[in-house]
Amino acid sequence: MPDSTNSDTLFHELALTLLPGIGPQLTRQLMSYGGAAKTVLMMPPGKLRRIPGVGEATVKMLTGPEREKAFRKAEADLKKAEKDGVKIIFYTSKRFPSRLKLIPDAPAILYYQGTADLNALKTVALVGTRKNTDYGREQTERIIAGLVPHRPLVVSGLAYGIDIIAHRAALQEGLETVGVMATGLDRIYPHTHQKTAEKMREQGGLLTEFPFGTSPDRYNFPARNRIIAGLSDGTVVVEAAIKGGALITAELALSYDRDVLAVPGNLGSAASEGCNALIKSNRAAMYTEPLDLEQLLNWDAALHQSGKFKPVPSYSADDFTAEEFAIITVLAAATGRELQMDDIAWQAQIAIYAVASLLLGLEFRGVVRAMPGKKFALV
Repeated sequence: MPDSTNSDTLFHELALTLLPGIGPQLTRQLMSYGGAAKTVLMMPPGKLRRIPGVGEATVKMLTGPEREKAFRKAEADLKKAEKDGVKIIFYTSKRFPSRLKLIPDAPAILYYQGTADLNALKTVALVGTRKNTDYGREQTERIIAGLVPHRPLVVSGLAYGIDIIAHRAALQEGLETVGVMATGLDRIYPHTHQKTAEKMREQGGLLTEFPFGTSPDRYNFPARNRIIAGLSDGTVVVEAAIKGGALITAELALSYDRDVLAVPGNLGSAASEGCNALIKSNRAAMYTEPLDLEQLLNWDAALHQSGKFKPVPSYSADDFTAEEFAIITVLAAATGRELQMDDIAWQAQIAIYAVASLLLGLEFRGVVRAMPGKKFALV
């Protein structure tokens, strides 16, 4: 089920991302000059050379035999996506996760198989060591149980250890959970997590930026980690050694101005050495109970004093433009708090003059209410 009403548009977008050496940043650069992937792929060499950052190797890639190979693979991959129920989402699509769109090194394309809304009102990542202890397992399951009143989307990396424990605990608690993969969607890694992955397709999903057939190359895992961090409101590190993927994810989250929490552990435990270092250096808040996460992410505002979940209006990305939905996502994440127009513009990464017009349109549609002092909130 390709994510486009225009299959020709998606075909060229996919083909552009399948060209060797054309990464996400160069894709955006090319799109900013060409306006559409098809235009870029059909651009003559002389015009391509005038685009900043485009050298002879890129010109050859966009006009030579590699382009024809990309066309053939794009055609085959679109057929496979249709057959397997995979959504292919280019970064210009309104279905592209709005949180992920805000990070400077966001992927240009995503392959997604699942039922969860990637623009869920609340998302949280749980990461940790592949060699967890019983303490790590217990804490992960306790954290997931504490998230239940908020019904967030739980994000992790489908890896051994804390990742798979978090996914399974979320499934057990009835929460949707998305696994971000370092392979193509047709290659579950590790293979022993195949059954869990099948359940996640029905209660969450599987997500990757890598095309079908991609193997678990070691360089893919750090790239995978940035998607985990970028997709989430906050990241909780349960157990982590002083070096490893979990700390990379935490550092990436911090670089994206996302909140990080860490579960403290015994001083003599190598599995908790990374968490304790994050807390000691004030790079992560200490997680001891659900209230810690609720207050840090402002999720506590969504709960009544009785402790029951406060319903939040649900909106579909299909009903709005990408910029309108980005504003709705920002206001929804504020969980009832009023936001200044400047704050909305900054968080949604939209020019202030455009935000004013968009907010007025949303107000007319009964989605947003305006208050004195140029403050806004969802109705």
